[in-house]
Amino acid sequence: MVTVTAAPVSKQGLQIKIDDQPFEVRDPIITGRQILDLAGKHPASEFVVLQYLPDGLLEEIRLEETTDLRERGAERFITFQSDRIFRFTLDEREFVWGAPLISGAKLKELAGVDPAKFDVWQEVRKSDDRLISDKDEANLDQKGTERFFTAAKTTTEG
Repeated sequence: MVTVTAAPVSKQGLQIKIDDQPFEVRDPIITGRQILDLAGKHPASEFVVLQYLPDGLLEEIRLEETTDLRERGAERFITFQSDRIFRFTLDEREFVWGAPLISGAKLKELAGVDPAKFDVWQEVRKSDDRLISDKDEANLDQKGTERFFTAAKTTTEG
């Protein structure tokens, strides 16, 4: 998984970071294939690029699809070596992900909650919901759409 972020560096281009490595992009309109090329992910057809949207959701960027890095919040990407995306809901919002497993810590990050104050749970049909700790991984490769929700941590201290 690779995280890409962009920030203006000059009138000529944008600074892009891939795995904390800086790159300058001259053209603010970039394709999924160009993102993968910058990250050294070859062949591009074996990877998926997801873009963080301003509202915190993720969207797949196809290889030849473009995105405008000048738009606020359009500069963050995650890449996965995968041939598919996985769909799930988190706090009733639909997300896509590029791997069959996702950690509790990543789910909290996507939900935009304080990880020290919130837990994330996986809804389980006909059974008790499952607490997903920060280090636990939930399997998104099951039949149907996996459903998660966050809730304030509760303590037994008085």
